[in-house]
Amino acid sequence: MPRFAYFEGAIRPIEEARISVRTHALHYGTGWFGGLRGYWNQEQGQMYVFRIVDHFRRFLNSGKLLMANLPYTPEELAAITLDLLRAEGYQEDCYIRPLGYKADEVIGVRIHDLHDAVAIFATPFGRYIEDEEGARVCFSSWRRVDDTALPPRGKLSGSYVNSALIKSEAVLNGFDEALVLNQDGHVAEGSAENVFILRDGVLITPPVHSNLLEGITRRSVMELAQSELGVPVVEREIDRSEVYVADEAFFCGTGVQVVAIASVDHRPIGSGKIGPVTRSLRDLYFRVVRGQEAKYRQWLSPVYEEVAVG
Repeated sequence: MPRFAYFEGAIRPIEEARISVRTHALHYGTGWFGGLRGYWNQEQGQMYVFRIVDHFRRFLNSGKLLMANLPYTPEELAAITLDLLRAEGYQEDCYIRPLGYKADEVIGVRIHDLHDAVAIFATPFGRYIEDEEGARVCFSSWRRVDDTALPPRGKLSGSYVNSALIKSEAVLNGFDEALVLNQDGHVAEGSAENVFILRDGVLITPPVHSNLLEGITRRSVMELAQSELGVPVVEREIDRSEVYVADEAFFCGTGVQVVAIASVDHRPIGSGKIGPVTRSLRDLYFRVVRGQEAKYRQWLSPVYEEVAVG
């Protein structure tokens, strides 16, 4: 369990990080958040945070969608987070949650003329989906929120009611996760993950204008697939029926990491097991985030002081 949080401008005992039931964000969903992972490398005695500045850049952009005015740069928030992790002293994988919110204790629907606040905490965290090599998936009856109604490219607290409806429907119906269509009837993403399918040796993922989150893991996987595995990647719209006939499919994201999709609506994807491209990408991704691929060390921020060797 976390012992500390960054709250009201300082790292404090987490018991002191409390807000009022009158807080605007609690009533109207006027908050935004991020999700980062810290990966523990036992051999190196080091924890690495994956693409920390990129995550905080997106976090601040999400705040802009709600007219937030925050006195931080991505680099400043990254430094605060590393200090927080050093205070926690974790020697295991963890999930880091920055939260921005309209902090005024007032009644009234709006996003302007309100005070913006930031809190950050980290907690030990393992798998998001238990069967990472063969998730059972369905298509949700819910549609993905549309950019004309609620901006999906931001991690806005209120819009994740949509994700919660999608996820609970899937789990209560016996599945691990769901795919969701946008208002045009094309595949958008999972409840809280980006998605890829493989057809004829090409990885295909929906474009950002299909009402999906502009995923940092998604962007990383695209680069790794093309640069390291030589697998071409195409961004284009995907129909529901095309998923059924895919050779492979997988989710990716900070929380889910890389999870193979074994079946969709009771139809096996490919062999019904994790495919060779998905397995290679998944293995490579975990080597990268744990600091085992020197070429991609620029994506990692070490938490603890690095000891010189030799």
